[in-house]
Amino acid sequence: MNRATAMPWNAIEAELDAFGCAVLKGVLSSGDCRQLAATYAEDDQFRKRIVMARHGFGRGEYKYFAYPLPELVKDLRHSLYAPLAAIANRWNEQMGIDVRYPGQHEAFVERCRAAGQDRPTPLLLEYSEGDYNCLHQDIYGAHVFPLQVAFLLSRPGEDFTGGEFVLTEQRPRMQSRVEIVPLQQGDAVIFPVSHRPVRGTRGYYRVNMRHGVSRLRSGKRHTLGIIFHDSK
Repeated sequence: MNRATAMPWNAIEAELDAFGCAVLKGVLSSGDCRQLAATYAEDDQFRKRIVMARHGFGRGEYKYFAYPLPELVKDLRHSLYAPLAAIANRWNEQMGIDVRYPGQHEAFVERCRAAGQDRPTPLLLEYSEGDYNCLHQDIYGAHVFPLQVAFLLSRPGEDFTGGEFVLTEQRPRMQSRVEIVPLQQGDAVIFPVSHRPVRGTRGYYRVNMRHGVSRLRSGKRHTLGIIFHDSK
C-alpha cells in the first residue's frame, strides 16, 4: 500500500520551505502504533541496540531494524521516498549542491551499497521518565538523503508527558531558532537531516539543522524513525 499517495504534498512542501518541518496527521492507526511499539521487545527484528548514555547522546535507547524490514516499515520507507526525493533535488539545486536523487528508493539504496553503506537505518526509540535525546544529525556515510521522518507511536498525555520533538536552525550570523513540534499518536514529522535552503536578499543560502527530544516527565514514549540512506 502506498501511504504517500493521498497526502497533500503541495502543502507539505510549502511547510518544509517555510519552517523546515511538516507534520503529517494520522498516518498510522492506533493499531499500527501499538504493533510497532510492541516490536521493540522482539530482539530478532533488530541488528543493533544503542544505549544513549553510553555515547553521550542523551538518555534512553533505540534499536536499528535488520533487513528484511517489517512490511509496514518497508512500505513507509518506500512510499515516502519518491515525493521527498523531488523536494530534496529542488533543495540541492537551490543550495548549489550537485547531488541528485533517483526517483525510486531501490536505486538510491543501490548507490549506498556501492559505497559500502549496506546496514539499514530505520529505528525504534524508547524513552522512559527522565530520558531525552540531545540535538544531533543522522549522518551515516558519504551518501545522505537530506530528509527523514519520525512517527510518534505513543499517546501524549496518556502514555507519557513531556518528550516534545525539538528542531533547531542556525542561520549565519544569527541566533538559533527553535521549533517545538506537537504530535499526536500516529502523526509524523518530516524534517531535514542536516541542512536546508532559506531564501535571502541575495538568493538561497544553507542553514544548519539539528533535532532532538526534550526530557520525558513521566511514562514511556516510542517513536519510529525512517531514515532513507543506509549506514556503513
